Amino acid sequence: MRMYDCISAKKAGRELPEEVIRYVVKGFTEGTIPDYQMSAFLMAVCLRGMTKAETLALTMAMAESGDMLDLSPIRGRKADKHSTGGVGDKTTLIVGPVVAALGVPVAKMSGRGLGHTGGTIDKLESFPGFAVSLSEQEFFAQVNRIKLAVMAQTANLAPADKKIYALRDVTATVDSMPLIASSIMSKKLAAGADVIVLDVKAGSGAFMKTKEDAAALAEEMVEIGNGAGRQTCAVVTDMNQPLGCCVGNILEVKEAIGALHGRGAEDLMEASLALAAQMLVGAGRAADYESGWKLAEGALKDGSAFEKFCEFIEAQGGDASFARDPEKFPRAAAALEVRAEQDGFIRSMQTEEIGMASLLLGAGRETKESRIDLTAGIRMCVKLGDCVSKGDVLAVLFAGDESKAAAARARLLPAIEIGEKPENRNGHVLKIIR
Repeated sequence: MRMYDCISAKKAGRELPEEVIRYVVKGFTEGTIPDYQMSAFLMAVCLRGMTKAETLALTMAMAESGDMLDLSPIRGRKADKHSTGGVGDKTTLIVGPVVAALGVPVAKMSGRGLGHTGGTIDKLESFPGFAVSLSEQEFFAQVNRIKLAVMAQTANLAPADKKIYALRDVTATVDSMPLIASSIMSKKLAAGADVIVLDVKAGSGAFMKTKEDAAALAEEMVEIGNGAGRQTCAVVTDMNQPLGCCVGNILEVKEAIGALHGRGAEDLMEASLALAAQMLVGAGRAADYESGWKLAEGALKDGSAFEKFCEFIEAQGGDASFARDPEKFPRAAAALEVRAEQDGFIRSMQTEEIGMASLLLGAGRETKESRIDLTAGIRMCVKLGDCVSKGDVLAVLFAGDESKAAAARARLLPAIEIGEKPENRNGHVLKIIR
């Protein structure tokens, strides 16, 4: 078998057999296929596409290129969720405890954030003492004991995807639906869950800017997951404004704690309940979406979800007293209010720009070596459609010093459009794909 022939066949639009795709992935991962040939192959995929069978084969080849986590030591149907990324997305901190409180095991591997804010792991490390490096045995034992554990992603999880993505990033081959779908799903399949619920974002703060493109990606990923024997569904959610009110690590943790007491912003609660409901259905805990939603609501109302969150923090060495008294968290040294410069209605937000403002504040990483300021971030005081008067506070910026706050203000203010008339807004959940 020659890589030249594989490239030629895909360039001509022919469907590649599974063994050919596995040859390509294995050869590139091991270094026997050079970058320039893999670049040509990826470009051919971008231009000619892939069939569903090819996309599934590519996903499985990438998933099996490294460790495949075997969760069989954990009792019951294991559920996991994945978000395609957004600004202010802290749903794992809410959904995990809700689902676990209802008896469904949630065994989750998460990464650190590279971009405008930290990832779930960074947020959890806001709790003093919280340990993210667990052995497999510790991970399994904790899920069996309390139904919930979150550990840092292992270095050898889908290494082919990491290497292929690095090449896609510099060869203008990122925007290919089969390549995007296989990249995301290879890691989720390698993580071993029986039930996978995908939160696919759409809008100005998401990779997919339109509902239609997000739905197409969601459908592709659901087909891959189900084709691989995992019960998979997707929830397409709006990312035309930050999710909830806060962007930044400690700020988001405190907001999630409020949501676990039922005091979250409407869009954050809608997203969290929708994702939890789908996980409960997939695991067989709820008969349908509506009953899953009610069960999740009940876990918030009766306090069991919050208690599960505290139990989870303590189980991984964290100080849960910070959850019970969020005022114990440290505060940023500087705070700056951003005020409206005219009367009107909040018509639109450039959500990605708001995320970049949080990066300027120190809430995220520009490189893997960057240090996060866990106290930095943004508290949004307005949502789309709100009526504001000149001088009203649109947001509060938190940073380690005033110069960072001033730089972030210059980026944030133009990202919030104020107009004379409000726009009609749909609900936060745009579509569910089962």
